[in-house]
Amino acid sequence: MSEKLDRRKKYTRKVLKESLISLLSEKPISSVTVKELCQLADVNRSTFYTHYSDQYDLLEKIEEEIADDLVKYLNSYEITNEEQSLKITLKLVEYIKDNHYMFQILLNQNGDLMFEKRMMNIARRFIMFNWMEEHNVEHHYSRYLSTFVVSGAINVIKDWIENDMDKSPKEIAEMISKFTNEGLSFLN
Repeated sequence: MSEKLDRRKKYTRKVLKESLISLLSEKPISSVTVKELCQLADVNRSTFYTHYSDQYDLLEKIEEEIADDLVKYLNSYEITNEEQSLKITLKLVEYIKDNHYMFQILLNQNGDLMFEKRMMNIARRFIMFNWMEEHNVEHHYSRYLSTFVVSGAINVIKDWIENDMDKSPKEIAEMISKFTNEGLSFLN
């Protein structure tokens, strides 16, 4: 009996998440109501409130899941050289491609700006503790350099998503890696 309830809970949460993402493709979270969310998910409001306090809580849970996945993913690698950095970037870009609809919605104009900021902070911490340490970046530069690198990478990825992923994940990862490691000197 308990297993059946767990499956039902998982299913309910899944449909609510999918419904919210669908609504966010059309309008900002501030315009989404619990009523329309429940109608789209074919779930009654009391069931919704069993799981979430409101639509913002549901959005936060979706973002937390992605952030947790990303942290686990990043922690499974250690950047030790440029080649390893490229492999990690490629895996991250592949992860984004595999979940492109979710990222497309959460990073678009209707998405939550806090999601992008959360993604940046995760990546910044990872870069500061791994890549910068290995490259002996002075501490007073590390915060600014990591912000520069991560915001550039995120904006390249956003542009890639907006352009219907017109390049392969490998091409995007190579570009990001090249921009990060060589800066503008690669143009010479």
